[in-house]
Amino acid sequence: MTARAPDGAPFDPFDVVDRLAEGFSMLYLVDLDGLEHGDPQLDYLQEISRDMTLWVDGGVRTAEQAIDILVSGARRAVLSSAYLHGPRQLKRAWRLSTELVFELEFDANGHLSLADPSWETEDPLALARIVREMGPDHLIVSPREADPNWNLISQIAAGGPTWVDGSFQRTDAEHLRSAGASGGIFHIDDILTHWNERPISGGRPPE
Repeated sequence: MTARAPDGAPFDPFDVVDRLAEGFSMLYLVDLDGLEHGDPQLDYLQEISRDMTLWVDGGVRTAEQAIDILVSGARRAVLSSAYLHGPRQLKRAWRLSTELVFELEFDANGHLSLADPSWETEDPLALARIVREMGPDHLIVSPREADPNWNLISQIAAGGPTWVDGSFQRTDAEHLRSAGASGGIFHIDDILTHWNERPISGGRPPE
């Protein structure tokens, strides 16, 4: 596993996890091999899960892939609108395990990213209702390369636990409270940039 800091310098991800564990109880982990190639690094996930509780986004396409991630040690597997092969796979995954989270991913123009047209809607509020009716209650709103739409987040949060990822930053904490969201997921870059300036401490990833 290779990883790099914002300045391009390589670092040991297991060292990062050890240090994060000092100030955080949980970690939201994005597996790029899973997202880009459909091949999550399950061995690494298993090792990391020994030190921290994980929510893992591994680019799940099918129910079986979600279960593989959970068996590797993740507390919850993230199923994203941008990768999951439609509602049939969500139903199958939910029958196999209830430890699932669903991500509504948005592109830079604010449109839902949908891997499968069988959802039969591009309305995020309608999709949020459909997903929750199928089982998963925890949803993640992930705007990419655009500011979070806090009005939309507020409407989704009215239906159940809602987290904000994507372009979310720790400075957006007040918006989270105003929108009624459960929490936000901020990126490791925010910590690595100031790695030597202050200890790792502060808010916590989702529970």
